[in-house]
Amino acid sequence: MSVRFMLAAAGAVLIGGFGFAAPEAAHASVQPAAASVYAMSAGRIGAIVAALAGLVGVVIGGLALARSAGRIGTGDGRRGALVAQVMGLIAVALGGLVILTAEGGLGTGNGLGGGVVAVVVGLIAVALGRRTLSRSRRVG
Repeated sequence: MSVRFMLAAAGAVLIGGFGFAAPEAAHASVQPAAASVYAMSAGRIGAIVAALAGLVGVVIGGLALARSAGRIGTGDGRRGALVAQVMGLIAVALGGLVILTAEGGLGTGNGLGGGVVAVVVGLIAVALGRRTLSRSRRVG
Protein backbone atom coordinates (compact mmCIF):
# COMPACT_ATOMS: atom_id res chain seq x y z
CA MET A 1 0.00 0.00 0.00
CA SER A 2 2.85 2.42 0.70
CA VAL A 3 4.36 1.97 -2.77
CA ARG A 4 0.96 2.73 -4.30
CA PHE A 5 0.73 5.87 -2.17
CA MET A 6 4.18 7.05 -3.29
CA LEU A 7 3.37 6.42 -6.96
CA ALA A 8 0.00 8.16 -6.64
CA ALA A 9 1.58 11.19 -4.93
CA ALA A 10 4.34 11.44 -7.54
CA GLY A 11 1.80 11.07 -10.36
CA ALA A 12 -0.46 13.74 -8.91
CA VAL A 13 2.45 16.16 -8.62
CA LEU A 14 3.57 15.51 -12.20
CA ILE A 15 0.07 15.78 -13.66
CA GLY A 16 -0.60 18.97 -11.73
CA GLY A 17 2.78 20.32 -12.78
CA PHE A 18 2.12 19.80 -16.47
CA GLY A 19 -1.21 21.55 -16.04
CA PHE A 20 0.63 24.60 -14.69
CA ALA A 21 3.35 24.35 -17.33
CA ALA A 22 0.96 24.49 -20.31
CA PRO A 23 0.08 28.20 -19.97
CA GLU A 24 3.77 29.03 -19.53
CA ALA A 25 4.65 27.17 -22.73
CA ALA A 26 2.05 29.22 -24.63
CA HIS A 27 3.86 32.44 -23.70
CA ALA A 28 7.37 31.26 -24.56
CA SER A 29 7.82 33.99 -27.15
CA VAL A 30 7.45 36.77 -24.58
CA GLN A 31 10.71 37.32 -22.68
CA PRO A 32 10.20 39.30 -19.46
CA ALA A 33 12.88 41.42 -17.91
CA ALA A 34 14.93 40.05 -15.04
CA ALA A 35 13.09 40.10 -11.72
CA SER A 36 14.00 42.61 -9.06
CA VAL A 37 16.20 41.48 -6.20
CA TYR A 38 13.35 41.94 -3.72
CA ALA A 39 10.51 40.64 -5.91
CA MET A 40 9.10 37.18 -5.27
CA SER A 41 8.34 35.74 -8.69
CA ALA A 42 6.36 32.54 -9.20
CA GLY A 43 9.58 30.72 -10.08
CA ARG A 44 11.28 31.80 -6.88
CA ILE A 45 8.31 30.77 -4.76
CA GLY A 46 8.08 27.40 -6.52
CA ALA A 47 11.79 26.80 -6.03
CA ILE A 48 11.57 27.72 -2.34
CA VAL A 49 8.63 25.36 -1.77
CA ALA A 50 10.39 22.56 -3.62
CA ALA A 51 13.66 23.07 -1.74
CA LEU A 52 11.84 23.13 1.61
CA ALA A 53 10.01 19.90 0.73
CA GLY A 54 13.36 18.31 -0.11
CA LEU A 55 14.93 19.63 3.08
CA VAL A 56 12.10 18.18 5.17
CA GLY A 57 12.64 14.88 3.37
CA VAL A 58 16.37 14.93 4.09
CA VAL A 59 15.85 15.67 7.80
CA ILE A 60 13.19 12.98 8.20
CA GLY A 61 15.25 10.52 6.16
CA GLY A 62 18.33 11.19 8.27
CA LEU A 63 16.39 10.68 11.48
CA ALA A 64 14.85 7.48 10.11
CA LEU A 65 18.28 6.20 9.10
CA ALA A 66 19.64 6.94 12.58
CA ARG A 67 16.62 5.22 14.12
CA SER A 68 17.12 2.12 11.96
CA ALA A 69 20.77 2.00 13.04
CA GLY A 70 19.67 2.02 16.68
CA ARG A 71 21.19 5.42 17.46
CA ILE A 72 17.90 7.17 18.25
CA GLY A 73 15.06 5.47 20.11
CA THR A 74 13.65 2.16 19.03
CA GLY A 75 11.99 1.00 15.84
CA ASP A 76 13.08 0.52 12.29
CA GLY A 77 12.24 3.96 10.83
CA ARG A 78 10.18 2.60 7.92
CA ARG A 79 7.48 5.28 8.18
CA GLY A 80 10.08 8.04 8.19
CA ALA A 81 11.79 6.45 5.20
CA LEU A 82 8.56 6.46 3.23
CA VAL A 83 7.85 10.08 4.15
CA ALA A 84 11.39 11.02 3.10
CA GLN A 85 10.93 9.32 -0.26
CA VAL A 86 7.58 11.00 -0.92
CA MET A 87 8.90 14.42 0.05
CA GLY A 88 11.98 13.83 -2.10
CA LEU A 89 9.84 12.91 -5.11
CA ILE A 90 7.71 16.02 -4.59
CA ALA A 91 10.86 18.16 -4.42
CA VAL A 92 12.28 16.59 -7.58
CA ALA A 93 9.01 17.05 -9.48
CA LEU A 94 8.48 20.66 -8.39
CA GLY A 95 12.15 21.55 -8.90
CA GLY A 96 12.05 20.00 -12.36
CA LEU A 97 8.93 21.96 -13.17
CA VAL A 98 10.63 25.19 -12.09
CA ILE A 99 13.66 24.32 -14.23
CA LEU A 100 11.52 23.57 -17.27
CA THR A 101 9.42 26.73 -17.00
CA ALA A 102 12.16 29.20 -15.98
CA GLU A 103 12.63 31.92 -18.53
CA GLY A 104 16.16 33.16 -18.77
CA GLY A 105 19.29 31.83 -17.16
CA LEU A 106 20.80 31.80 -13.71
CA GLY A 107 20.56 35.09 -11.90
CA THR A 108 17.47 36.36 -13.72
CA GLY A 109 15.24 35.85 -10.66
CA ASN A 110 13.09 33.15 -12.20
CA GLY A 111 14.05 30.38 -9.76
CA LEU A 112 16.33 28.33 -12.00
CA GLY A 113 19.10 28.02 -9.39
CA GLY A 114 16.61 27.15 -6.66
CA GLY A 115 15.05 24.52 -8.91
CA VAL A 116 18.42 22.85 -9.39
CA VAL A 117 19.04 22.90 -5.64
CA ALA A 118 15.57 21.42 -5.04
CA VAL A 119 16.21 18.55 -7.45
CA VAL A 120 19.54 17.71 -5.79
CA VAL A 121 18.13 17.90 -2.26
CA GLY A 122 15.11 15.83 -3.33
CA LEU A 123 17.35 13.13 -4.76
CA ILE A 124 19.29 13.03 -1.49
CA ALA A 125 16.01 12.59 0.43
CA VAL A 126 14.96 9.72 -1.84
CA ALA A 127 18.36 8.07 -1.42
CA LEU A 128 18.21 8.36 2.38
CA GLY A 129 14.72 6.87 2.42
CA ARG A 130 15.79 4.02 0.15
CA ARG A 131 18.84 3.31 2.29
CA THR A 132 16.71 3.17 5.43
CA LEU A 133 14.21 0.80 3.83
CA SER A 134 16.95 -1.52 2.60
CA ARG A 135 18.55 -1.53 6.06
CA SER A 136 15.24 -2.29 7.79
CA ARG A 137 14.57 -5.21 5.40
CA ARG A 138 17.99 -6.71 6.15
CA VAL A 139 17.55 -6.43 9.89
CA GLY A 140 13.92 -7.60 9.97
